[in-house]
Amino acid sequence: MGTSSCGDHEKQRIEDEEQYGVLLYYKYTSVPDLDELVSFYESSCNSLGLLGRVRLSPKGVNVTVGGKLTALEEHIAAAKSNCLFEGTDFKLASCHHPLNDKVAEECGFTSLSIRVVEELVTFSPCPPLKPPEISNAGKHLSAAEFHSVLQSANGKSENKELVLLDARNLYETRIGKFESENVETLDPEIRQYSDLPTWIDQNAEKMKGKNVLMYCTGGIRCEMASAYIRSKGAGFENTFQLYGGIQRYLEQFPSGGFFKGKNFVFDHRISVGSSKEDIIGSCLLCNNTFDDYSPRCRCRLCRMLVLVCNHCRVKGDIYICELCRKHGKGEVPLSLDPLNQPSESNGDNTRRKLRILCLHGFRQNASSFKGRTGSLAKKLKNIAELVFIDAPHELQFIYQTATPPSGVCNKKFAWLVSSDFDKPSETGWTVAQCQFDPLQYQTQTEGFYKSLTYLKTAFEEKGPFDGILGFSQGAAMAAAVCGKQEQLVGEIDFRFCVLCSGFTPWPLLEMKEKRSIKCPSLHIFGSQPGKDRQIVTQASSDLAGLFEDGCATIVEHDFGHIIPTKSPYIDEIKAFLYQFI
Repeated sequence: MGTSSCGDHEKQRIEDEEQYGVLLYYKYTSVPDLDELVSFYESSCNSLGLLGRVRLSPKGVNVTVGGKLTALEEHIAAAKSNCLFEGTDFKLASCHHPLNDKVAEECGFTSLSIRVVEELVTFSPCPPLKPPEISNAGKHLSAAEFHSVLQSANGKSENKELVLLDARNLYETRIGKFESENVETLDPEIRQYSDLPTWIDQNAEKMKGKNVLMYCTGGIRCEMASAYIRSKGAGFENTFQLYGGIQRYLEQFPSGGFFKGKNFVFDHRISVGSSKEDIIGSCLLCNNTFDDYSPRCRCRLCRMLVLVCNHCRVKGDIYICELCRKHGKGEVPLSLDPLNQPSESNGDNTRRKLRILCLHGFRQNASSFKGRTGSLAKKLKNIAELVFIDAPHELQFIYQTATPPSGVCNKKFAWLVSSDFDKPSETGWTVAQCQFDPLQYQTQTEGFYKSLTYLKTAFEEKGPFDGILGFSQGAAMAAAVCGKQEQLVGEIDFRFCVLCSGFTPWPLLEMKEKRSIKCPSLHIFGSQPGKDRQIVTQASSDLAGLFEDGCATIVEHDFGHIIPTKSPYIDEIKAFLYQFI
């Protein structure tokens, strides 16, 4: 009887696994009521137990969710009852549950994330002033039509009128791609989709006057990218895209057809191959064939996934991807190199220091912030080098006394400014319009993208940096950069942030769910009831709440608008930083 019970249990377990599936779909369309659509997904996904990512914008939806096949089918039926989804290609595949907790967490299948965003897929680091019109996207080719075009080209000795364009990232193209003997394939070798517009601009001549066949995983990235190419005008009209992406192609041609290797997918399946099971990937270290991303090895500098085979993979090893090496970042920073870490007998003086970029607060400058943090720099001198820069927005000199101050005053700057921001006048001092308002930071919502571009230049010219430290408004700016860290890989690379007396800036205010930022962070602010008259405790606490569980370390102190350097606070700051040495 016990044997029968175990057998029934095993049979039920297998049935449960077989009933699991993943659903992917997108639709570019005008959404008349975003709130209503958010409610639909919250109700449908929660009631059906679906986990994954739902991205909504006024221009459409992008969905990747997993759950029981029957639940996914119910969700599809509910979506189809809404005319908004007419003509949507629902890609449903049965599969096993996530391989392990790490894969499930990294692929976003441990919770349901429903978020309203500006772009369904981030096409550029900063939203363009005039994004390409989706209505101008390339003509859709079915899997059969796409195959037929390549088959026809294969019969010619050389086809200079046709090019294949892979719209995916390098880590995807490493393990699978279309190959046609007589057709050139353009691989942009990008880290992320937002790098593609720049590559297109720099390589437009390779596509001008030709038939461009684009493809990606499921089709959504080709929509915006093909529209961008066609927007360049004469010579770029003949741009086509594989409808349903590689996924639909492999369903139509299970033996692989012209697609070699595996299709990288952004869910816990990791990759999906053809019946041939070709392996075109290779280990980063030994170059032997390998295409398994389940170990989740990443480049230490840019965090891009890398392939490291079981034989070469050693816990704690540092990997540098081919792109970082290609662009002159192949040397491992000494602060990251385990071979350069001192023995216990060497002492702190021989340890390689962390480099931390410091962002000052509102109406401050690099010089004044350096002075205010002199004690901190002194106590961290054996483990960290602090680098200070001015913010890009220069402020007016203002005064609230009867007469303006005399003498020379150093310029003051800001990372964020109010909507009525006035540039400094040539006359110098300006009388303040009102008394000091401790809540003024809530109205400083402009100037973020100028500051972001400025920081990119700072990282390029003064970097590399291991971390960012921000104070007050500088902490808000640093937090906003953390929120966009995945989009900024290769431009603003860092491993941690220290946010002192911070608050939530507007780029993070629209985030639907809390604890979504995965950057390791140290939050330092005054305790409640606090003496910080400028940034209230709750504002700093709310900012810490936007970081993932396990990513946010909080240090509350009994002082005001400062960074404390007395024990036990300095000991906690050092303990946080030692994690990265």
